[in-house]
Amino acid sequence: MAKYTIGVDFGTESGRAVLVDVSNGKEMATSVHPYLNSVIDEFLPGGKIRLEPDWALQDPNDYLEVFKKTIPEVLKSSGVNPSDVIGLGVDFTACTMLPTKSDGTPLCFLPEWRENPHSWVKLWKHHSAQPEADRINETAKKMGEDWLERYGGKISSEWFFSKTLQIIEEAPEIYAAADRLLEATDWVVWQLTGVETRNSCTAGYKAMWSKKEGYPSKKYFEALNPKLSNVVAEKLSSEVSPIGGKAGQLTKLAAQWTGLKEGTAVAVANVDAHVAVPATTVAEPGRMVMIMGTSTCHMVLGKEEHLVPGICGYVEDGILPGLFGYEAGQSCVGDHFAWFVENCVPGSYEREAQSKGISIHQLLEEKAAKLKPGESGLIALDWWNGNRSVLVDVDLTGLLLGATLLTKPEEIYRALIEATAYGTRVIIETLEANGVPVWELVAAGGLPEKNALLMQIYADITGREFKLAGSNQTPALGSAMFGAVAAGKENGGFDSIYDAAPVMGKIKDKSFKPNLEAKFVYDKLFAEYMLLHDTFGRGENDVMKRLKTIKAEARKS
Repeated sequence: MAKYTIGVDFGTESGRAVLVDVSNGKEMATSVHPYLNSVIDEFLPGGKIRLEPDWALQDPNDYLEVFKKTIPEVLKSSGVNPSDVIGLGVDFTACTMLPTKSDGTPLCFLPEWRENPHSWVKLWKHHSAQPEADRINETAKKMGEDWLERYGGKISSEWFFSKTLQIIEEAPEIYAAADRLLEATDWVVWQLTGVETRNSCTAGYKAMWSKKEGYPSKKYFEALNPKLSNVVAEKLSSEVSPIGGKAGQLTKLAAQWTGLKEGTAVAVANVDAHVAVPATTVAEPGRMVMIMGTSTCHMVLGKEEHLVPGICGYVEDGILPGLFGYEAGQSCVGDHFAWFVENCVPGSYEREAQSKGISIHQLLEEKAAKLKPGESGLIALDWWNGNRSVLVDVDLTGLLLGATLLTKPEEIYRALIEATAYGTRVIIETLEANGVPVWELVAAGGLPEKNALLMQIYADITGREFKLAGSNQTPALGSAMFGAVAAGKENGGFDSIYDAAPVMGKIKDKSFKPNLEAKFVYDKLFAEYMLLHDTFGRGENDVMKRLKTIKAEARKS
C-alpha cells in the first residue's frame, strides 16, 4: 500500500500544501491559499491604526486557514485516503515571530490588544527594529561576546531579538502580557500538535542560539535591557528540538481542520530556504543550494566549524543533523530585474513583446543573450536593496557604471544579472577563503526556471557547474520529506533525512557548465566589480549613505 506525506510551505503572501508519494517523491497534488490580510504594512485590519514606515505584520489566523483550505484540497484532488498519509512537515519564512499567551493564543486575537501593532505577527521583512539591531551589535562588541562572530559580526534587524527588544521598548505592556515569544513556524506546529517546541534552525540562525552554548548569557540580555534578563526562562525555552525530529502528533481539532487522521506524525518546524536543501538531493558538503527569487539565500554544508566574515551565520545541525550549515544571502535579485522592467523599459519594447506574445523579461533575455560578455561596457553593483552578504549593510544602494547615449535596455538588464552573479561569487570566495569549500551550485526557486541566460551567466562568472532543482515546490517537498522522517521507517517513512534525500529529493538532468572564454572576460570584469565593491562598500567612499541622508532630509522639509 502506497504511503504519502504532506509539506506545507508558508510564504510571504500565501501558503501551499503539497502531497507527495513517499516511495519516489512524486508530487500528487498541490493547493495554494492566499492570506486574506496578506502583508499588513499600512493599516491594521479595520483601517483605524496606521503603521509606521518599515513595518510588516501578518494575521496568524491566515496561517490556520492555510491548513483548513489546502490540506483538504490536496486530499480531495489526489483521491488519497487520509489513513495513508503518514506525516506532515511545515516550513516558514523567518524570522517571523509573534507574542502569545501560555496556551498559544496570539495576543492579537484578544480584544484588549488587537489595536496594538506589537501584538501581531512581525513578518521577516519587518525592518523597523534597526535601532535595536544596532544596539544588540554594539553591546555584543563592547562585552566581547564570541557568538557575534558566528553571524559574520552583525545581527540583522529582521531577527528575533531585534524584534523582541523593539516590543519591550515601544510596547512594554505587550511584552508583559506575552507568556511566550516564538517563531511563527513553531507556533503553527504548536497548533497542530498541542505541544510547544522550538526548532534548532530558527533558534540558531535567527535567535543567536548554538548547540554548544545555548542562548547568550543573562548578563548580556540584562545589559541590553533589564527586562530582558530572564527572557529565555520567561518567554522562550532552553529546550531546542533538532531538525529531523518529531514534534508530536496531530490533535483531534487539527485533524478536523485538515481531514487527516488524528495521531498523524508532525515534524519539528523548519525554515523555507533551509528545508529545501535535502529536497534538491543535497546532503553532503561542497554543494551550495541557492534559493533564488526576489532575493537569494545561499546554503552550504560543512563538516567543520569555521568563522566566515559577513555571512548570515552558521549553525551546527541547523540544516541537516551532524553537519554545520552555513548561510549567506543577497537582498536584491529578482527584485533587481523587476525594478528595471517596471521602471526603465521603453514603450517600444513593450509593444514588441506584445507582438511576439512574450513577456518583457523574455524579450530582454532574448536580446541580452545575443551580447558577448563585456560588450556593453557596463558594470553594476547589486545593492538596490542593500547588501546582506558579505558587507551586511542595508544602507548601501545600487550603482550602474559605463552608460552612454548608445546604451540599450538589454545591456543594462544583462549588467544587472551579471551584478547578482558577481555578488554570489563574492560569497563563494569568502566561504572558500575561510575553509568552507563550494564546488557545485544547485538552484531552486522561481527564477532559475524562467531564465536560462541568468543560469549560464552565473556558471560563467563563478566558474562552477550550475544544476537545477527538480521540483517547482522545493520547500514544500522538503517539508514533506521531514514529515516522512517524523513518521519513521516503521510507519512507511524514513529513519533519517539522509535516507529520504536520495529517494524523495529531485534534481534535473540539465545543467549549465561554465564557458571558459566567457569566464576569462568575466574574471577581468569581476576585478573591476571588486574595486567598486570595496570602494563603496567598505567605507572608503560613503557617498551612498550621504545621498540617503540628503534624501531623507529633503523629504522632511
